[in-house]
Amino acid sequence: MARAVIVGCGYVGLELGRQLASDGHDVTGVRRSDDGLAAVESAGLNPVRADATDPDSVSSLPDADWVVFAASSGGRGADAAQRVYVDGLRNVVAEYGDRDSPPERLVYTSSTGVYGDHGGEWVDEETPLDPTTDKTRVLAEAERVAVEGAAEAGIDGTVARFAGLYGPDRYRLDRYLSGPVTAGYLNMVHRDDAAGAVRFLLSDESARGTDTLLVVDDEPADKWAFADWLADECGVARPDKRTKEERLADGDLSEAARRRVLTSKRCSNDRLRELGYEFAYPTFREGYRAAIADYRAADGAG
Repeated sequence: MARAVIVGCGYVGLELGRQLASDGHDVTGVRRSDDGLAAVESAGLNPVRADATDPDSVSSLPDADWVVFAASSGGRGADAAQRVYVDGLRNVVAEYGDRDSPPERLVYTSSTGVYGDHGGEWVDEETPLDPTTDKTRVLAEAERVAVEGAAEAGIDGTVARFAGLYGPDRYRLDRYLSGPVTAGYLNMVHRDDAAGAVRFLLSDESARGTDTLLVVDDEPADKWAFADWLADECGVARPDKRTKEERLADGDLSEAARRRVLTSKRCSNDRLRELGYEFAYPTFREGYRAAIADYRAADGAG
């Protein structure tokens, strides 16, 4: 049995905690708020209140064999991201590095946003990073802390770069069914597989020594094709489409949103597959099945 501590035990962290607990591990979920701690307890995990951005606060974290840093900056800007992802992660690494028995493993959950734009071409773990926003530059800096900073503290650190998360409470069907849908690629991973990949990184010997791992499903989806498939499966009309040029011409985009429209890539999960991870939801077709069934049931009831 391993002692696992999940710092920022939210959307993915709670599912990860449930998976690790089902394997017989002792799991602590760390949150700052009363509601967050209640969610941790409801998931059957040990709740601990701490704030990664406060060095004194992290002293309350229990000893651990495995630490997962999955804290969120709450969708705020680059300054908040710096405090949480970089400063907060440094605080956690420093705290555990100073202990008599540091953790064996640390996993930091990052984002495929650190790649920037690749014109729709494939990217993998060997592709150089090219973050195009202040926030993704912060994420790239945090990745260095997770690998190099952890190594200096005697901890084996791994970066798990998540593609776009979806799953329970995050299917966002209306976004694609209502349209209009802008051209581009969707790189996705179901919440259960995001958690499952981190579980695999922590517990499977074949994953040891992995510095960076892309966590994305088998099939980057063309947004227009995905939207049409979703509409067909839900039994509604296919949504309107627009090109990137048409969307940019609207003139209502922030600079960050404009960069997102211009950013295109396809993320490869070859390394994760080669290590031996088996997906519960290999593509969006399996992953959206429950959401589509719920939509059709509700539509029929209406």
